[in-house]
Amino acid sequence: MAILDIRVLGDPILRQATIPVTEITDEIQRLIDDMFQTMHHARGIGLAAPQVGRTERIAVVDVDDNPIVLINPEVVQPSSGKAKGEEGCLSIPDIYADVERPKDVVVRAMDLEGNEYEVEATELLARCLQHEIDHLDGRLFLDYLSVLKRTAALTKWKLEQGKYPGFIRRTALETPEERKRHEHPDEEL
Repeated sequence: MAILDIRVLGDPILRQATIPVTEITDEIQRLIDDMFQTMHHARGIGLAAPQVGRTERIAVVDVDDNPIVLINPEVVQPSSGKAKGEEGCLSIPDIYADVERPKDVVVRAMDLEGNEYEVEATELLARCLQHEIDHLDGRLFLDYLSVLKRTAALTKWKLEQGKYPGFIRRTALETPEERKRHEHPDEEL
């Protein structure tokens, strides 16, 4: 397994729709293993393939020690109820904002064996699943913010983006100071 570089805001791949997986190969399985390792190393709870520079429709999440592989996921049933909660993103380090989303969802996806399954999710897991599926469709949590809040977040990001030459966050090479800065009570999605 390997820790992969994470693409940050400004890399065009984060705005591209992904391509459905048609066959679960050894390479796909390695990618998923690497994504889990990268996500855990970066102290996240979700990671989508575009965030590591890949175009496959794959995401991984791990909320409350419940790792989930999502191949070709789609939200099949959002709730009518909405909930607002703070979100962050491994691809937009140190930027957080309250985002309103459906509070419950049903997501259909394939597992590593190619079996289709559905997961009913509430609260943080529902938010995380929606956040990662958005990545697979080229959307970011900033897209849900009002113009004023989006502008404020982007202004703050402009001050941070110089730390990521080439729009790459090299998590494997973080210094102890950088890692300490990223270790805070709020987990990034």
